[in-house]
Amino acid sequence: MEYLLFLSIGIAGNVIGTLVGGGGLITLPTMMLMGVPVHSAIGANKVSNMVSAFSSFYTIYRRKELAWSEMRSVLLVSLIGGTLGGLFASLMDSQTLTLIAIILLGFALIMSFIGGADFGEREQFIMNRKNGPILLGVGFYDGMFGPGSSTLALYTYAHEKLSYIKAVGLSRVGVFAMCSGAAITYIATGKIEWPLTLILMIGSTIGAQIGIVLARKVNAKQVKLLLRIVTIVLILQLVYDFMKQL
Repeated sequence: MEYLLFLSIGIAGNVIGTLVGGGGLITLPTMMLMGVPVHSAIGANKVSNMVSAFSSFYTIYRRKELAWSEMRSVLLVSLIGGTLGGLFASLMDSQTLTLIAIILLGFALIMSFIGGADFGEREQFIMNRKNGPILLGVGFYDGMFGPGSSTLALYTYAHEKLSYIKAVGLSRVGVFAMCSGAAITYIATGKIEWPLTLILMIGSTIGAQIGIVLARKVNAKQVKLLLRIVTIVLILQLVYDFMKQL
């Protein structure tokens, strides 16, 4: 019964995570409520996200909806950002990291209402001096803390007026790169509970594939509304966590 629940939360978390980010709101709290140690829960989440993100962006790449030149730049920037963020995480306390997350997500939410955060029809992503540092910062934030990084990446691609399916694919490329370094670290330090992780990985991969199918069916207005809802829920969750730390 426990494994069935882990499978279910893996599916649900990655359907939401693929569409608009924020899947960790489902997976991490549920695992911790079930008594999974925090490091094991985070490690399982990172490993399963790494595998599921690879499966989803590979599906989009195989259908020629992503070009290797686009993926390469996002992979490199996200990997560098995630690695640096992980190194700096030990220098900052959790309260500061939570406050940074609230500010970043709040800014992204405000910008979505002001305008400019609508997905467009562009089919080619080019890394430049504006979006490169932003994506590096998203990777850095994910390495330090994590919740909402995919959502922030989607806002970035929306400002670039990319098509939604292109934005989803590139955000999953970023998740794969950002989670890879963390996953290797958790595996190397022996903090992975493999039976739990493997079940979550299966559920996450299924959820990611369902999310890709749904991403082709939703329209821009539905995506924007869902993105805002998930962002607000993320902010509320982080404010709650911040208040508990005071």
